[in-house]
This record gives sequence, structure tokens and C-alpha cells, in this order.
Amino acid sequence: MPDTSSPIMIEARGLSKFYGPFVAIADISFSIPRGQIVAFLGPNGAGKSTTMKILTGFLAASEGTASVGGLDIRTDRLRAVSKLGYLPENGPLYNDMTPLELLRFFGEARGLKQKKLKKRMDFVTDLCKLDQVLEKPIGKLSRGYRQRVGLAQALLHDPEVLIMDEPTAGLDPNQIRDFRTNIAKLGESKTVLISTHILQEAEAVAQRVLLVNDGRLVFDGTADELRQGRSLESAFYEMTGRLALLAEGSSEGGKA
Repeated sequence: MPDTSSPIMIEARGLSKFYGPFVAIADISFSIPRGQIVAFLGPNGAGKSTTMKILTGFLAASEGTASVGGLDIRTDRLRAVSKLGYLPENGPLYNDMTPLELLRFFGEARGLKQKKLKKRMDFVTDLCKLDQVLEKPIGKLSRGYRQRVGLAQALLHDPEVLIMDEPTAGLDPNQIRDFRTNIAKLGESKTVLISTHILQEAEAVAQRVLLVNDGRLVFDGTADELRQGRSLESAFYEMTGRLALLAEGSSEGGKA
């Protein structure tokens, strides 16, 4: 559960997103304090990415509000996103650029002065282990290295909040282990929200789990509280599969 003694860095209040009659998410509310690593868990199509995009300002909510670092993402977007690092799933990278060129480009676009930019580029290069590929075209890099470049770009301006959407999708076991190590380090000084449908990911890196199903938040607590003596897989199925069946039954009953 949220630590009320620390400042709230990510907050969603009654978030809903509608596409005509289709409900992508409905009335999602949660708050995440500084220094907490939270896994946003759910099956594919549950509404995780939609929520992430609203939190980062890429989508506007149909209802509700979202804030980062106490700043409303809709009314104070530029200041809010300055506190935010975002790593989307399959995030766009410029394939003809090298990681060195990409980091310099994004740093200058964010207005970092040369001295600070050099310091931050050195830091993220070391953290993400990019030394060996700094001058290779991004289009020639492996999936694992491309993900490292994406993380380095998200961290370049030293944000207080880091939001990542399916960050380990497509990585091999060694790459996943390295990525988790980095997340643990980052969690010592930043608020981190990771969207994933991989149960082991939530258990390995997160202090808290938010479980969404069919566009609604159905659980908020620790992985142990979600498990309740069962396997995490069983708990996940009971919270998502059973709720989905109940929703279908209710829909059919309404049609009869």
C-alpha cells in the first residue's frame, strides 16, 4: 500500500478512456510515493498501456486526472514531463544514429548544458553498459542493446519518475537479469512504474503490485498479499480469468 509519509510522485484519480462505446480503462485510481518500485500487472489488452500513455501525456483521459511530481499532466504538461523518463514498448529510436549521437541529440533537445550533458551521458553509458556500441548504428544493434539505449535516453535528464512499458519483452535471460539489476539501482533514488504481463517480473523487481483486468484496477498490494498462499500464477488467473468469466456471465444475463 502507498507510503503516506513520502511525497506522492505518480497519481491517477478516476482515470477512464473511451473510444466510442469501447471502454479501454474505467475509473482507475492509485498513488505511488517517492522511492517505490511498482509493477503494473495484467493480461494483454487489460488497459496497462492506455494508462501509461495517459500518465505520460501521450493520451488525454476521457475522465479523471493524472499527475507526476504533483503536477497535473494535462494542465501543466511541460513541467510534469520534465520530471519524467518514459520507456515505451518498442520505443522509437533513430536507426541511422549511433547511441552517442542519439543521446547528444536528446540532451540538447531537453536543453541540457554541455557540461551537464557530458556528465549525464557518461553516467547513463556506464549504467546501461553501452561503451562497446556507442559508435555503432542503432539499427545494427541487438534487441537487448536497443533496449539499453532506450533506457539510457529515458534517464538522460535525471528524472525523478521512471515509467516503462513491457521493458523486458523480447530480451534473453541474461539481458533480463541485467535489466532487473539496473531497475533495483534506480529504485534507490527514483519512483519506478513498470507495466508487464510477466509475473516473475513483478515478483523480482517490485515492492508493490497494481493488477488491472478488463480496464479496471482489481488489486493493489504486495506480491505476497496477491499470492495468499497460492502460486502467483494461480492468483493471477483467479483475479483475471474468473473476473472475466463473471463479466461475460453478467453480460449474457443482461441480454436474456
